[in-house]
Amino acid sequence: MLKRFLPSAHVKSIFEITPEKLLEQGVKGIITDLDNTLVSWDTRDATQEVIDWLALMNASGIKVSVLSNNNEERVSYFCAPLGTPYVFSARKPLAKSFKRAAREMNLEKDKIVVIGDQLLTDVLGGNSAGFNTILVVPIVKTDGRITRFNRMIERRLLNYFRKKGLIEWEE
Repeated sequence: MLKRFLPSAHVKSIFEITPEKLLEQGVKGIITDLDNTLVSWDTRDATQEVIDWLALMNASGIKVSVLSNNNEERVSYFCAPLGTPYVFSARKPLAKSFKRAAREMNLEKDKIVVIGDQLLTDVLGGNSAGFNTILVVPIVKTDGRITRFNRMIERRLLNYFRKKGLIEWEE
């Protein structure tokens, strides 16, 4: 059961994830979380660094879709100017939205990686839907109320994985 919370890989930020590394692994698509993964949860617009990262993935032939539990206004405001497909109100960790994003990319599961900052939504949902997952360190340490509760549980899971030697994690 706990293996569903264990990411396939973990990095400090999305900027450590390069097209070369992904293509080596046969990855042709990314389903990524938005808040605290691409930008801090209280930042409305994409930073230039995120814009450049998305453009690099696109130029390398890697499709990117944003999957967020946030509302349509928040997600469309961020994604529409970038031309990035998105799914809002995703109800992560339920697998349905992950599968929908994959169908819209027209890629098989083994060609897609899920990237996010939370074990209880992004990693659990991605793993449950059959994808490889990459956990990133949250961009900021502040969170909304529900996410703060999730982080308490997450810390326990990360400590358990760390003690078992399954993950090295920096906060």
